[in-house]
Amino acid sequence: AMGYYGPGLRALATMSGGYTTMRDQKRAEGLPARVFVVDDEDFIRELYKDMFESRGHTVFSARDGEEAVRLIRSMPSKPDAIIMDHRMPGKDGIETTREIKTIDPSIPIIFSSADETVREQAIRAGAISFWTKPFPISMLIDATMDIVNARKRMH
Repeated sequence: AMGYYGPGLRALATMSGGYTTMRDQKRAEGLPARVFVVDDEDFIRELYKDMFESRGHTVFSARDGEEAVRLIRSMPSKPDAIIMDHRMPGKDGIETTREIKTIDPSIPIIFSSADETVREQAIRAGAISFWTKPFPISMLIDATMDIVNARKRMH
């Protein structure tokens, strides 16, 4: 289910809960990325949007799994990464991850949940890394950019 960026990057991403940050900001902010945030909390979606956009990236978002799947399906050019919440009304993050992986298995999905017990399921469903809430959001942004840039370099 890992697509073509292989086990090395996955090991890097899952190591220590996804803290693959590298301190060289210029490198981390290399190319403008298109990031998709799936979270039912308006505040969280706005926070990611502000933080990614202030670094020059574009943010798309959905408030639930249903909306996320519909939007991803309709996007002619798919996002570079997806940040996926778990507990949402309707489809949960696991189910949403599985469905998105059937649309495009190559999009890295970074899973974020307060529920550590769903880690194995999330990784099995195709998430590249799992972050247990709460965590410093800037660390997840750095890690997301590391994954996106590694992937762009391989293309």
